[in-house]
Amino acid sequence: MRILMVSEDLPGDQVGGLGKHVVTLANCLLRHGHDVEILGRNDRNESNDRNDRNDRNDRNDRSQPDDREDRDERNDHDRSDHAHDDHAHDDHAHDDHAHDDHAHDDHDWARRIGFEGRLRQGFGFARPGWKEARMGLFNPLKRPWFARRIARAIDRHAPGFDVVHYHGHLPMTGLYVGAHLNFVQTRHDQGSECLTHLRFVDGAVCANMVAGDCSVCIRRDAGPLRRAVTALAVDDYRSLAARAFARRKTVFVSDFLRRNFLRAVPDADLSKSRVIHNIVDYPRLRAIAAAAPEPRSGEVLLAGRIDAGKGFAEFLDAAAGRLPAHARVTIVGDGPLRAALARRHAGPRIRFVGWQDHAATLALAARAQLCVVPSVCEEACSSTVLEALALGRGCLALARGGTPELLRYQRYPGQLGLAATMPDLVTLITQHLAQPVQRMAPAASFGADAGVLLPTFLELYAEPADLLDRHLHLEQRRHPG
Repeated sequence: MRILMVSEDLPGDQVGGLGKHVVTLANCLLRHGHDVEILGRNDRNESNDRNDRNDRNDRNDRSQPDDREDRDERNDHDRSDHAHDDHAHDDHAHDDHAHDDHAHDDHDWARRIGFEGRLRQGFGFARPGWKEARMGLFNPLKRPWFARRIARAIDRHAPGFDVVHYHGHLPMTGLYVGAHLNFVQTRHDQGSECLTHLRFVDGAVCANMVAGDCSVCIRRDAGPLRRAVTALAVDDYRSLAARAFARRKTVFVSDFLRRNFLRAVPDADLSKSRVIHNIVDYPRLRAIAAAAPEPRSGEVLLAGRIDAGKGFAEFLDAAAGRLPAHARVTIVGDGPLRAALARRHAGPRIRFVGWQDHAATLALAARAQLCVVPSVCEEACSSTVLEALALGRGCLALARGGTPELLRYQRYPGQLGLAATMPDLVTLITQHLAQPVQRMAPAASFGADAGVLLPTFLELYAEPADLLDRHLHLEQRRHPG
């Protein structure tokens, strides 16, 4: 089977959980004899990677205009749609030397993200802000515009492929690709109904489904006009997502995500959707676990983006003065809160080691006594939790989002400990650290291994969209969560 994976998160120097999922699935398919390529962005550079990371920070404080956004965006869209797109495709390359350079760049990016096949750089996505911060509202036209851009790139590259599998942030993309395409999309976060993809505001999980109230995430003092435009943007976004899910095969990485979307759009037709949890490369993790030294007593590892919602600040504040004397906390990751937290908490027992590549992070996890995922937002399906369980390490997290669904993957009772509150989580840590270090021989298999779940993906790829079981939709309407 020829499969085209598509994601605006790839390529990149710092690949997050979504990107790792795509690479893991693509490599597994390749190793099982399928022909797989990845279609991603053609505008990746240090400046744009930094801007993408800053976009998420900007969403958390929209009360003041952002002059930098205006400067950075001025020419992004024309440049991305014309110069980048034309340069990206072999069919439009008129200069042999430029074509060779571009092919070399594709190969280099594939190697850097760990992909064993061909990577195509096919669309621009740089700085997609549209001055929303300056206007103080969510623009109803912005996200469909970028979804159409990605759809055009898919239509150009899809000929010859049996299936297109989109892993991205624009759920309506399936509406704009050619009707003849065998199109599948995976929903990795709450971006099916939330324009910030996180459902987290003012330091707490957002349960508000009123579209006009979403204006607080773009401008806290929004008046009636801004609220009305934002409501239009949110309602249209959710409606387009629902239409795409009704028309195209869709995967949610947790049942939590599926239920949350039905809370926002109760009459959505999800008969063409199913739940498949995130995957890991278990043969690789098993080898890392087997080669790791004896886990260190008292060693606690936290890894992730140090940002609002990820719980690093809340955890460090709650843990201050409460951890046992032999505890040593290592924090892996970068983000806008890292410097301030390091100034407040770094010391002999708490160290911030910055961003590490995936292999280095896994090696640190394999020799820790405990892995802690302190997210106070609702994680959809934490790859960090799955990796800790696969490595045989104890893992602690808050009982939020899709995390409780991952209990099915623990290798022994209590391997995944869930707490209701952050103080309870710290109490669990102290209890676990009081126990002897537990080390188990790597298991022969793991339930969330890409190889184990591969037949499920292949069945989905081969399944005609018009023959999917509509009884599932009736059950979902009966039990919307």
